[in-house]
Amino acid sequence: MNFDQPDKCAQLKAADANPDVLKFLSQRRSALVRAMSEPGPNAEELELILRLAARVPDHRKLFPWRFLLFQGDARAAFGEHLTRLFQQDCPDMPQDRIEHERTRFERAPLVVGVVSSPKDCPRGTPVWEQELSAGAVCMNMLLAARASGFAAQWLTEWYAFDGRINDILGLSSTERMAGFIYIGTATEDPTERPRPDASNLTQYWRE
Repeated sequence: MNFDQPDKCAQLKAADANPDVLKFLSQRRSALVRAMSEPGPNAEELELILRLAARVPDHRKLFPWRFLLFQGDARAAFGEHLTRLFQQDCPDMPQDRIEHERTRFERAPLVVGVVSSPKDCPRGTPVWEQELSAGAVCMNMLLAARASGFAAQWLTEWYAFDGRINDILGLSSTERMAGFIYIGTATEDPTERPRPDASNLTQYWRE
């Protein structure tokens, strides 16, 4: 099966009924990062996951997001920053809690940081729309990783909202983390979780 990037002038289908995809979506479930191990995606698999993640609604084609990859020694190096800042803020925490912060990114062989990076748009595309597009990237990445045979979980946690971490990661003043996607090989299958009844969340608007 060919997953090459379609030619920019290619005619694509507006609709394509696919029961296999519907079944796949009906069983979507995030894996827990504590149940991941090596290996992660190889270079070719990672390229595909990132490319599919980026196929999201994006008003006026602004590409208002980018990726930060944490692999190998970079995971432990980032953990040292987490440890230092955590100890500054919580100096009385026990050693096992500090070690938890130090090894956060070592729980999976690959962590992809998705940066929400809104662009100035002369035609007025709202920042909120651009941030929603970054969220769609995170969701697409979960689906692409699972369809590639990997476990994945989208997490934020405290370091996604810390300005000091943003500086360490080189984010601009207008950027922020949409989340961190942990990707690896599942060591156990997740169980189903309670799901909402969509009918209870649905209204038909009438004047």
